[in-house]
Amino acid sequence: MKRIRNLVIGGIQNKIFNLIVFTVVLISAVNIIVYLYHSHMLTQLAEESNSAQQTAIAEITDSVMDQVAVQTLARSNKAEALIVDDMFEAAQNRVGLLADYAEKMFANPEDYTPQPYAGPDLALEGVWAAKVIYADGVDPEDPAIRARAGLVANLSGIMESICKTSGTDTVYIALPEGVHFSMSAISSGWIEDGKVKSYDPRSRAWYKKAVEEGRTIFTNGEWDAATGTYCTECAAPVYGPDGSLMAVIGTDLFLDEMQAVMESSLTEGEYQLLVNKDGGAVLEPQAEAFPMAEADRGSDLRSSKNELLSKVVGAALNGEDVGVLLGELENGAYYITASAMETSGWVLISAYTQENIGKPAAMLADENRRIQEEAAEVYQAKTDKSKQMATVLSVLAALLMLAGSLVLGKRIVDPLNNITRRIAALREGDLEFKMEDAYRTGDEIEELAESFATLSHKTVQYVDTVKKVTAEKERIGTELSLATQIQGAMLPHIVPAFPDRTDFDICGSMEPAKEVGGDFFDYFLIDEDHLGMVIADVSGKGVPAALFMMASKIILQSVAMLGNSPGEVLSKTNEAICSNNEAEMFVTVWFGILELSSGRLKAANAGHEYPVLKRPDGTFEKLKDKHGLVLGAIDGARYKEYELMLEKGTKLFQYTDGIPEATNTDDEMFGMERMIEALNEGPDATPEELLVNVREAVREFVGDAQQFDDMTMLCVEYKGK
Repeated sequence: MKRIRNLVIGGIQNKIFNLIVFTVVLISAVNIIVYLYHSHMLTQLAEESNSAQQTAIAEITDSVMDQVAVQTLARSNKAEALIVDDMFEAAQNRVGLLADYAEKMFANPEDYTPQPYAGPDLALEGVWAAKVIYADGVDPEDPAIRARAGLVANLSGIMESICKTSGTDTVYIALPEGVHFSMSAISSGWIEDGKVKSYDPRSRAWYKKAVEEGRTIFTNGEWDAATGTYCTECAAPVYGPDGSLMAVIGTDLFLDEMQAVMESSLTEGEYQLLVNKDGGAVLEPQAEAFPMAEADRGSDLRSSKNELLSKVVGAALNGEDVGVLLGELENGAYYITASAMETSGWVLISAYTQENIGKPAAMLADENRRIQEEAAEVYQAKTDKSKQMATVLSVLAALLMLAGSLVLGKRIVDPLNNITRRIAALREGDLEFKMEDAYRTGDEIEELAESFATLSHKTVQYVDTVKKVTAEKERIGTELSLATQIQGAMLPHIVPAFPDRTDFDICGSMEPAKEVGGDFFDYFLIDEDHLGMVIADVSGKGVPAALFMMASKIILQSVAMLGNSPGEVLSKTNEAICSNNEAEMFVTVWFGILELSSGRLKAANAGHEYPVLKRPDGTFEKLKDKHGLVLGAIDGARYKEYELMLEKGTKLFQYTDGIPEATNTDDEMFGMERMIEALNEGPDATPEELLVNVREAVREFVGDAQQFDDMTMLCVEYKGK
């Protein structure tokens, strides 16, 4: 080692300098290699991620767009069905209004003066006018016929008003004598070769069906006699005071108008079909035919060989919600839905090609692909610029580290040597490193020494503290273990509970979420003929809840043994708890008294869960009993009782909220439905076996998830004498 002025050659300072130089070169080389490798890997990862992201987005987009389109299709179909149904309802209202006027007139004919009437007249073409048409064999000059027609003519003004205000083309009244009285602006349809056609309304489907069913009806569709237009008719019979048929009121609902309304909302790839109550296809509003077999067009679609079509039509006509189904129709895959119309009982079916539903998703996928390609180009440009910047910074850092090593070498060595010697001198019994003047360098070394001195002092203190805490923890663990044993001993734990009793079987269990819990259950014989049962859940957890639980249990059992009814037991227990409840805790309680000789159960519920009941010939079902306020909330609260008669073989299952609210790792609760399913897996099992079934179902559901609530159950089976 040589010293030239202030420069030491061959000493520790020189070695530190050489080490720093070597380290700088090595770190720089490694950093460059790692950077280049990482850059390559990141570029490759970005390309792979973009590809995977593009695929995932495409799949998610397809799924989301399919769901949106499917939901839109269902909503659109229901909305259009409501619009079409409004047309049926309007027709029904027109008929109902005219029928009301006609019924009043036929009930009091003496109050009306016969009015003039006439047959169809070409001079009145396009003008609203009442016209009378007769069936073959009817004599227009017959006094009885003239009197009836003159009476009906009193309704001409009302019929014209109905047509003009509702926008319909015609309303009409048919008499059992074969007289057809109509209001319309069309006369030419009733005249042929200059003569008025004969027309027998009694032969028409709307007349026959209204008379047969004795109510307002809609026909399945027929050609209008006057206009030759395909339509459905709404008709209703009118009866006299003696119940005899006086007339049939009707109106036309032209399907070309309905078709125009439906076509206004159709989109590309959508097909609609209007089906009557008999399952027959009535109307296809789109230009192209609905995708079904030709054989189905004139038959009941519920019998179609196409299972999807027959299923949808049958379910919709039965009033079921079919949702949106995907399947094969006549020429490809379609989404199909159907909505029933309340007024007519008809069904509107909408089908949408699967190909068109997927178009929006494909457009989004193409746009996403373009964005990803642009992002990749930007990423590559920024990566190249980052490489240049990193190289410059590495060179500057190396130069600065070399210069700093010369200055810091000497300042580092001496204090570090002093610290090293002192640390090496530490021995058992003298583990504390103390600050000395030799370490006061005014830089990080001094801070290091001070920090080590502080750490050394705290370590010595920590060792002493750990010894004390360990001893205290062992004491607390012993006390908690003893508390667990005491709490377990206070709950019924002997199975079978009453081996000498054959008229009932009862069992309970409690699993605390911590060492001790706030839930409890109990059952005891008040006398030879009365069994007391209780299950409760105290607010809070741990030792405070356990202490409150034991106090509540003792109070409740003591009050119950005095022969009080369930409601009185809860009321008196509440008074006792409220009298000294500085912690402001409360407890939910279900308490019941079973009369063993008769099976009569009297019970009261203080804010506890609903019990689950199984009759001998049934399955477990939730029993919504009367609830009162929790115990400990308000002094003076009163609790209503209810009464059940338990047949032989009846089982009653009660529990705390720790069962349905047990949570798995996905934060999903076990729930009431799964609990009842677990009970019904073995409904004929003994109470003890039922508790095991539920406990196993909960454990299988929650898996390794930590539970924060006690799980308590109680089950009794009434066997009778």
